[in-house]
Amino acid sequence: MSPGLDAVPASIEALQQALAREGYVAERGLAVPIYLALRLKRPLFLEGEAGVGKTEVAKVLSAALQTPLIRLQCYEGLDVSQAVYEWNYPRQILEIRLLETAAGLDRAAVARELFTETFLIKRPLLRALEQTRDRPPVLLIDEIDRADEEFEGYLLEFLSDFQVTIPELGTIRASEPPVVVITSNRTREVHDALKRRCVYSWIPYPDFEKEYRIVTAKVPGASARLARQVTAFVQELRTADLYKAAGISETLDWAAALVALDREVLDADVIGDTLGLLLKNQEDIDSVRERVQTVLARALTVT
Repeated sequence: MSPGLDAVPASIEALQQALAREGYVAERGLAVPIYLALRLKRPLFLEGEAGVGKTEVAKVLSAALQTPLIRLQCYEGLDVSQAVYEWNYPRQILEIRLLETAAGLDRAAVARELFTETFLIKRPLLRALEQTRDRPPVLLIDEIDRADEEFEGYLLEFLSDFQVTIPELGTIRASEPPVVVITSNRTREVHDALKRRCVYSWIPYPDFEKEYRIVTAKVPGASARLARQVTAFVQELRTADLYKAAGISETLDWAAALVALDREVLDADVIGDTLGLLLKNQEDIDSVRERVQTVLARALTVT
């Protein structure tokens, strides 16, 4: 059995239980792709709206597998120097100035000395390759859709061979592929060539029962009644025509805030006071505040 594979749960059900112990509710539709990605040693590509729990999958996998989490947050303009490695030029210049004061300076030896690991700044992708000797880490490549297509192209090569070539040092290979989780909010289409290398899964907004289980697991201070009302209200809001629907993370933040306010039930006043935790767009807040009684009444019929 290859290194790290013995840490993978033996079945889909065992994986669900391991994730549940870390507070993550994974239905079979999501647990199967995660399990296959682990067994087949393929990257896991998770797509869905912001706040549905994509990033959290990588975090709980790291905890469940008892292995480090290495995160690369993508953004426009991300390049190899920020994602893989770069040389510490200020330190190299300082070293050159110090060596210039030494007698009998061997320039060839100095050049070799300047391009060693001592002066190498290791970014997430390189660290993920180097930390695979004992147990592969979880490498989270978060929000790949925010990166430029050029970086996406580089990632294709990286995921094919799990190696990086540094001209001054040579090629660094992973002894065992890291567990790779790639997320996308679908702000742009990611190239099919990247998706083909991955096990793909779309994470939708949860239904009432699943979201209720998440709230009770993540906000244990909330009463069962409050948890059900919070969940029902958020579910009702997702049917409205809003600029940005509330994700699970906003549901949890709102529930935690209501607990901090010692609320046991929802009412129009506390909803109006705390909408900024649930919705992040002023037009959405104004729209909901105008009809909060109607939305609340519909939600309460569920509970």
